[in-house]
Amino acid sequence: PREPGAEAAFARRIDPSREPGLSPAQRQMMAQVELAQRQRALQRRLRSRNVLLALGIGAVALGVYGYTFYSVSQERFLDELEQEAEAARARA
Repeated sequence: PREPGAEAAFARRIDPSREPGLSPAQRQMMAQVELAQRQRALQRRLRSRNVLLALGIGAVALGVYGYTFYSVSQERFLDELEQEAEAARARA
């Protein structure tokens, strides 16, 4: 049985510079692996932000596009005014 609050051996963080028995090559390799893991985590975070930004920009673009079509379809009253003006000219 483990003591409560005791960390498991596989989850224990170590400081390579203070760990006895590691060669300089092993320390360098651990530093490289840690740097690669940080870069991958940063890339994942940036990718998700980029996806959210792209979805936001796409939504705004579609909104502008839809609003443009809606407002153009509302301009039929000009056609009706022209028809009334032609009818008035024909009567006169």
